[in-house]
This record gives sequence, structure tokens and C-alpha cells, in this order.
Amino acid sequence: MKSIFPATYSTLCPKALSSLISEKYGISEVHCKLLVRGVGDTYLVESHDARFILRIYRSSHRSLAQIEEEVKLLLALKEADVSVSYPIADISGKMIVTINAVEGERNAVLFSYAAGSAVRFLNDHQLRILGNEMAKFHHVSSDLKFGQERWTFDLETTIFKPLETLQSVFTENPDDHIWLQGIADRIKIRLAKLDSSGFSKGYCHFDFLPKNFHFDGDKITFFDFDFMGQGWLVNDIMTFWVHLTLDTYMGRMTYEEFQNTYKIFLDGYREYRSISDQELAAIPYLAIGFWLFYMRFHTTHDQFYAFSQPAQLKSFVGFIRNIVENYWDKEN
Repeated sequence: MKSIFPATYSTLCPKALSSLISEKYGISEVHCKLLVRGVGDTYLVESHDARFILRIYRSSHRSLAQIEEEVKLLLALKEADVSVSYPIADISGKMIVTINAVEGERNAVLFSYAAGSAVRFLNDHQLRILGNEMAKFHHVSSDLKFGQERWTFDLETTIFKPLETLQSVFTENPDDHIWLQGIADRIKIRLAKLDSSGFSKGYCHFDFLPKNFHFDGDKITFFDFDFMGQGWLVNDIMTFWVHLTLDTYMGRMTYEEFQNTYKIFLDGYREYRSISDQELAAIPYLAIGFWLFYMRFHTTHDQFYAFSQPAQLKSFVGFIRNIVENYWDKEN
């Protein structure tokens, strides 16, 4: 009998997954299709009358306890009528299904389908709706605490630890890494000058880019909570701000359009939840942590190897320099 060669990561067969879903969830005429690989592999699941999303997590990146915390948050948001793609229980009542893959056990969750599609450039009405729904999410997430399995977004996890990890990939351009270290020290000083005692805390999505929410008419649905963690809730506003500054940097909108777009979004947010001037003042500094956090993640995942190559690193550093030069307050 031939032994099976060990694997660290396998792509599960869509046909076999179709049978598994039919058995576990009692759904007939199931067809699965692989959409994307990432923290977990994402499959589109279609039956004769419904669509779902199946996420199969990589054990190297998300533990069972971390997935359980994500599930708890999403169920709480659904219960509070926040519009999210939510986990669906199998016929035995379980939200998480364990699959014995070649590399070992992998955990899977079936999610409701987010109707509609991603919109790259939001109109004024959509911007207001985005602000409304993000505020509703924060209203719920600020009151929840399920455990300590998810990470905390702070200077250590978003700036200093990522910089330590990234040193090994900056061997061809060490000057950029040295510059980033100096920027990190300046961020620490700048944020220390703000009164953060009143900053709202709770679970953050930390990736509110247009690819992670769909619009179906006037209805928005949030999804992809892979990177959810605890921290200042202004981090979520920051992630959308980063998207706008990137579009401005790439010439897809003018600075005036950026300002107007951001204002409409914030006005929508403030219809449901307050945000202080001190919190907003922190955003250009927290934004550097967004880039460094995900740059570090790229070094841990084989799919994103290309993102840690010198040319791509130069691009990322360029995005960071743009924020420092154009959005930071000038130092005295």
C-alpha cells in the first residue's frame, strides 16, 4: 500500500465538499466552486434555490478557538440586526465542521451569502449607508468580550512586532527599513500626545475595504472578518480612510474628492455613533500600522510571497511615505 506524501496545505476537492455539505446541512443539489485562497479557502456554494459561502480555514493561521470567537461575534451582530454574512448551523446544530484533510484537521464554516456586489467608488448615498452600518457594528462590538483568543490591535501588534519580522525581507533595501523604524518612533510620540483615555474600544474588523462589503440596492452587507480583533474602534474608520488615501495617491480621485467622500462617510457614522476629534486625529498615524500589519502577514502566507519582494515592498513604503508627507500634521 502506497503511503500519502505529507502536505502542509491542500486544496480540498469541490465535488467532495458538495457531498459533505449535502450531508451535513441537508441541502440538496449542491455545487461548490473555489473562489480564492487566503487565510482560509473560500468556496461559492450553490443549490437549486440558494447561495452560500464556505470558508475552510488553514490551521496554521487560525486556531479553532479563534474561529469560535469569530463565530460568536457574527452571531451577536446578526442578533442585533447588523447586516453581516453570518454562520449557519449544520443539521446537528454545530457552526463549525471539522474536515480530515491530508495535512490534518481543518475547520470549516458555512456562511450566508452577501447579496449584491462590491462597489469600488461609492456614491454619496452609499457612503452614508456605510457610515451608518459601521457605527451600528461598533455599537454592538463595543459591548462584547468573548475571550482572549483574538489579538489586540495596538502599537506592538501593528507596528513594532511587524517591523521586527519585516527586517529579513528588507535586505535589498535596508534604508527603507531604517526609515520605517524612525517613523514608528515618531508615531509613538505623536499618539502619546493625544488623550486616548476616551477612545472607544471593542472588536474591530480591521479591513473595511470595498472588497469586504457588498451593496445590493440600498442594503449593505459586511463580510470577511478573518482579521477581527480587539482595539480602538477608530481603527475601522482608519481602514476605509486608507482606501481613500490610496485612491488619491493613485490618481483615481482628487484630494478635494477625498475630503468630500470622507466627510459624507463620517456624517453617516455620526448619525448613529459619536467619534471624537482626538480619535480622528489619530487616524493618519494608525494608518501606518495598517500597512505594516498586512505586510507582516504577507510573510507568513505562501500565496503572498510576491508581496514581500523588493519591488512590491518599495510600493508599500511609497504608500506609507505618501501618508507621512501629505496627511501628518507638520512637526514644530
